Amino acid sequence: MDHHEETTNLIAGGKVSGTEVYNGAGEHLGQIHDLMVDKRSGKVAYAVMSFGGFLGIGEKYHPLPWSTLAYDERQRGYIVNLTNDQLKGGPAYADDLEPEWDRDYESRVHGYYGVRPYWDQ
Repeated sequence: MDHHEETTNLIAGGKVSGTEVYNGAGEHLGQIHDLMVDKRSGKVAYAVMSFGGFLGIGEKYHPLPWSTLAYDERQRGYIVNLTNDQLKGGPAYADDLEPEWDRDYESRVHGYYGVRPYWDQ
């Protein structure tokens, strides 16, 4: 078995990028652009979702706390219980303006989505 292949419960980080994201109604919202991993625990803290734009132009990146995503075997993608409007109003950044990933920014992200911070779980 190639060490980059998926097992039942695990997936290589490089393969998560590009995975589709849907809302609870099955509507396509975007796709996973990248993951942010906590250096100390090794746990995934955020999935950064690409959303909006056309052919990569004007795309925004939305950090979603990992706890807001659930993998759906049937759709082979992640489900978030968020509307388009909730996503549009959430913390986001352009490709060339990545935020300072400090506790202040991370607290705002978790506060917006109403979930406990990963460092407090």
